[in-house]
Amino acid sequence: MSSHNNNSASVNDPRQPSAAKPFVAQPMSPQDLPVDYSGFIAVVFGIAGVMFRYKLSSWLAIIFCAQSLANMRNVENDLKQISMAMMFAIMGLVTNYLGPARPGTQS
Repeated sequence: MSSHNNNSASVNDPRQPSAAKPFVAQPMSPQDLPVDYSGFIAVVFGIAGVMFRYKLSSWLAIIFCAQSLANMRNVENDLKQISMAMMFAIMGLVTNYLGPARPGTQS
């Protein structure tokens, strides 16, 4: 009974395997690629972490750097942006944890 169902399913199948063509992605220039928002947010959080000495901002910059690194499309441009954001984030963490204490705070 199951062989009868399989046979009738293949006869009624409207797909044509001979007409199937493999998908070929059209090449895109690096300027036409969508904006990497996580990389941009990482840069903003990294700069805020350094300028305003926010620890949370520096940690968020590292998280967004990792996300941007995982979703990287254009290696050359994205790697520059990610490396800059990572430098700001690390610089912010170093100044927050190893730098002198901010005036008005107790450590």
